[in-house]
Amino acid sequence: MIRATALIAALTLTACAETTQAVDNVARRSAKAAVAETLVTRFPAVPERAVTPFTDCVIDNASAREIGEFAKDAVIGVSETTAALVRSVLERPATQQCIVRAGLSVLTA
Repeated sequence: MIRATALIAALTLTACAETTQAVDNVARRSAKAAVAETLVTRFPAVPERAVTPFTDCVIDNASAREIGEFAKDAVIGVSETTAALVRSVLERPATQQCIVRAGLSVLTA
């Protein structure tokens, strides 16, 4: 009986972790769409070939709250607030290092 209970608990935790990961993945995909749109429309100094690496660096260095904001903006549309948040994440040293590692220059115009 104890083994069965432990197995059920383990399976439940695994299912919760998988669900959480799935939700996180959907939010990150939506957030990437908003960040990419923002870079294309509001950051003309970012070359077209660099939009994906810049987007990845922004998402990788954004907090969970910021990813949630970007995901929301993917639904309601990007705005100056989105651009300001992207700019804020771009200005972080870790984001700039990510961009440099990608072989690109840091542009925060």
